[in-house]
Amino acid sequence: MNDICKNLNTIKKTLPKSVTLVAVSKTKPINDILKAYHCKHKHFGENKVQELIVKQQKLPDDIHWHMIGHLQRNKVKYIIPFIYLIHSVDNLKLIKEIDKQSAKNNKKTNILLQVKIASEETKFGMSPTELEKIIELSKEESFPHIRIKGFMGMATHTDDRKQIADEFQFLHQLFIKYKTQLADLKYLSMGMSNDYPIAIDNGSNMIRIGSAVFGSRNYHSG
Repeated sequence: MNDICKNLNTIKKTLPKSVTLVAVSKTKPINDILKAYHCKHKHFGENKVQELIVKQQKLPDDIHWHMIGHLQRNKVKYIIPFIYLIHSVDNLKLIKEIDKQSAKNNKKTNILLQVKIASEETKFGMSPTELEKIIELSKEESFPHIRIKGFMGMATHTDDRKQIADEFQFLHQLFIKYKTQLADLKYLSMGMSNDYPIAIDNGSNMIRIGSAVFGSRNYHSG
């Protein structure tokens, strides 16, 4: 427990007060999440819907669950009742499904629009043109049960710090551009264990940290 607490506190001491730390708990056992929770941490991020549901059912109700992994439309309905924020919204069809399921639950769901800023083909995300189209539709109230709370991006996995900074700065400029147009725009989710200081220097106010909090990932934990 001391290690997880120590890790959390060490990271938080380096962060500006405006930055929210989402502890990425994917593949981590319930006990590890409870250790972080008892250290007064409430924001946790999961990659897979099935794992997220199991953990949500077993852990305290006041945890803020973040869906940070790629989300399939047929799984949306399972997380809408309890999800705090969906980071990985990368296409219009997914937005429409989230809006539909949110209406069924009589709630408004908070989402981030994931923009592709990395050079890698494997990374998900919409183009700036697609982003503009979705924002225009949002301003026309096409998705009444969704709140667009900000943007999310993942930088290229590289040792080139300038490239990473440029990619984060690109998304930050888009965030600044649209912040005057969307009243709810609040979060810029950029930065993980290996690059979050660069992300913060380039405008991030929400970081997703896994290994630096919980230690090396264990793919066999439930």
